Amino acid sequence: QVQLVESGGGLVQAGGSLSLSCAASGDIVRMNTMGWFRQVSGKQRELVAVITSGGNRDYEDSVKGRFTISRDNSKNTLYLQMDSLKPEDTAVYYCNANIVTRTYTYARAYWGKGTLVTVSS
Repeated sequence: QVQLVESGGGLVQAGGSLSLSCAASGDIVRMNTMGWFRQVSGKQRELVAVITSGGNRDYEDSVKGRFTISRDNSKNTLYLQMDSLKPEDTAVYYCNANIVTRTYTYARAYWGKGTLVTVSS
């Protein structure tokens, strides 16, 4: 069993910064591609940033230059540094990870429960 737990959300003024973390625990053999998604009520969940096991990164256009995704494989933790935040960044942010466990020989996708980020104008 694998659990992903996000932390670091909260309320911040426009132009401010927040740092999100996602800690994975459980029967983990290897963590492959990981990413951050966000969802606004009534809208589809969208990909914000992704990082491969090799460290290659990609970002949704609206966050390029403002957000930085990183990971610490020794701690099974994913991070998202969010700078120059805008009101339109307000959403619930979810951690996603493709993880190989001892139970399954292939990677399965796991999700955290989300953390709310609110950016006031």
